Amino acid sequence: MKKESIGKILLGKWDTKTIVGVAIGIALFAVLMVYGSIKVFTNTNLSLAMIVPVIVGGLFGPLPAALVCGLGNVLADLIGGWGLWFDWSIGNAALGFIVGCLKLYGADIEDGVFDIKHMVIYAVLAVLGNILAFGVITPIFTKILFGGELNITIAQGWFAAVSNATVLIIAGIPILKALAARNARGKNLTKE
Repeated sequence: MKKESIGKILLGKWDTKTIVGVAIGIALFAVLMVYGSIKVFTNTNLSLAMIVPVIVGGLFGPLPAALVCGLGNVLADLIGGWGLWFDWSIGNAALGFIVGCLKLYGADIEDGVFDIKHMVIYAVLAVLGNILAFGVITPIFTKILFGGELNITIAQGWFAAVSNATVLIIAGIPILKALAARNARGKNLTKE
């Protein structure tokens, strides 16, 4: 495994495969936000869309995962007919970025590295990332962009943080472990 700079890790790996992965991720995130979720609070859902940034972040890095969540949220708003809520799109982008930071703490899904230590760090970051994204960033942008009452946004943000963290941990860890295991098997192949 070669050492990469922090800047390169944060930007992610960009090639044709990444661009296609991000485009598919945006569409899948949007569709799952609209049609693959269970309502938990007013305009707040437990959504399977949260598995998409896990996969994109694990394979391509933080910036691609952020784009999937942010632009996927914008597309979901359009598909769902909910209007454009850029405050939530920015919060989702921040969460996607945090979820995609696997390589910063030593996890490398591409090289098959995702052990217990990485699982624990990932789970902690999933919780803290949701608190930051929906307990802090989204309400700040709600106030900046819409100047509205924050009580509902803060309540929605906390419900979103809990439901998203649940999906990110319960579904995300096994997905990342499976991707890492698959890639580890592929790296051990030898040519005869």
